[in-house]
This record gives sequence, structure tokens and C-alpha cells, in this order.
Amino acid sequence: METVGANKASSLPSSIATPFKYDVFLSFSGVNTRKKFTSHLLAVLERHGFHTFFDDKELKRGEYIGYELLKAIKESRISLVVLSKNYAASRWCLDELVKIMECRKTLQQIVLPIFYNVEPSDNRAQKGSLADAFAKHEEHFKEG
Repeated sequence: METVGANKASSLPSSIATPFKYDVFLSFSGVNTRKKFTSHLLAVLERHGFHTFFDDKELKRGEYIGYELLKAIKESRISLVVLSKNYAASRWCLDELVKIMECRKTLQQIVLPIFYNVEPSDNRAQKGSLADAFAKHEEHFKEG
């Protein structure tokens, strides 16, 4: 795991300047975006001084989301969720998303979705690869 950028909380608007450890938490599926879009997004955030939590480790299939990652989500003011073709196919990503939405509700965390090579309407209607991924995820919970 890596954090980048200097903490610029003092230069953020007062509504954003809080005691959060990170300005931004990046949630993404490494399969689709790690070496392309997400690394570029991270560089831009760093260049603009946002203290960003970026999980730089590949998670093996079937591994559970770790305590440190859950803690980083909770300690972030903003979560950027990069929704890509395989995002919903990752149990880890969906676990992150659950925690992010919990923090949105309980801590008023700002959550911004970024649609990377997927149609926003597919997410709303759960069509295409997202529908398949959610169906598999649902089956997994029925079995286990």
C-alpha cells in the first residue's frame, strides 16, 4: 500500500478540511485499470497535492479485504470508485464498495463514481458484464 501527495487539507474548502488521514481513497479493479487509467489518475491527484490511499498490491482471487484497507476507507474524506468491466466481478471490490457506502452514510464521506469503459446505464439497470458479475456474487452468498 502506498500513499502519495502531501496532505493539503488546509488548502481545501472548510467543508472538506477535516481530521481525515487521507484526502482520497481509490477503489478500482486492478485487472482493467491499474496500469492505465488508475495510475494516471493517481499521478494527477498527487500533482495536485491530494494525500491518496492507493492499494498497490494485487489481491489473489478469493482473498478477503484486509483490516488495513477497511481502515483506510474509513479514514478517507473522498472515495473515488472506478467502475470498470470487472469491478463488480471482484469480491474484494464489492466488499470495498459496501464499506465505502457505509462510510458515506455514517461519516458523510463523499463518493464519486468514475465509469471506465462501461456505460453508466449498465450500472443502473445492472446490464451487461455488471449483471453477470452481480448474479455470480449473489450466487456466492447463497452457497456460503
